[in-house]
Amino acid sequence: MTLANKTAVITGASRGIGAATARHFAEHGANVVLIARSGGQIKAIADDITAAGGSALALTCDVANWNDVRLAFEKAEAHFGPIDILINNAGLIDPIARLGDSDPEGWNQVIDVNVKGVYHGLRAVLPGMEKRGAGTIINISSGAATGVLEGWTHYCSSKAAVLSLTRGADLEYRDKGLRIMGLSPGTVATDMQVQIKASGLNPVSQLDPSVHIPAEWVARGLAYLCGPGGDDFLGTDFSLKTEEGRARVGLPRTYP
Repeated sequence: MTLANKTAVITGASRGIGAATARHFAEHGANVVLIARSGGQIKAIADDITAAGGSALALTCDVANWNDVRLAFEKAEAHFGPIDILINNAGLIDPIARLGDSDPEGWNQVIDVNVKGVYHGLRAVLPGMEKRGAGTIINISSGAATGVLEGWTHYCSSKAAVLSLTRGADLEYRDKGLRIMGLSPGTVATDMQVQIKASGLNPVSQLDPSVHIPAEWVARGLAYLCGPGGDDFLGTDFSLKTEEGRARVGLPRTYP
């Protein structure tokens, strides 16, 4: 009921959390806009959604590029009308390395996508949402936003910045009727975990793949936050790692 006839833009929608969220939201009646650099992949997902009776649009876009984002969001609104929901999901963690071994270009690219990409999404939707006095924005966060791990200085720094963007946007726009929050999913069975495993750095790389939750669980968490339950987490991160968080969403308390 919350998602029916709403228009949701999902960045990083070519795989993992983004793809699962696009499918889940479409199943619940939302018009979904899939954004990613991988045009072929998001088109295939959008075609699947449409074939199943849903409503989807695929737009190739590099979230690190403001002009790309601006044009993509303009196309989304021209196709579906005003954007009701933004899921800032696009993110990178590779190349994983200790600071003294890190590649400056790779380190900078993570910041460009993980931080600037979130800012660009916010910048694209906030004026319209403010004018309408409504809108939900959820930034994909991480426990890395408040902690540090070996080899993850780029990722931890970026997620700390995203948490500050979430807090700042909520401070500036909550009284305008906007709902802005983050979701910290814990470890999820996506390609990112494959990259982390291959690095061999820090305890996360040593986890057995069986402990990572399905991306579909995160999609359900995002759908929950789009409803009234999300009001308890405005300006902060909602965690799927806790038993309480999972219970709120209606997910099993433990996994597997």
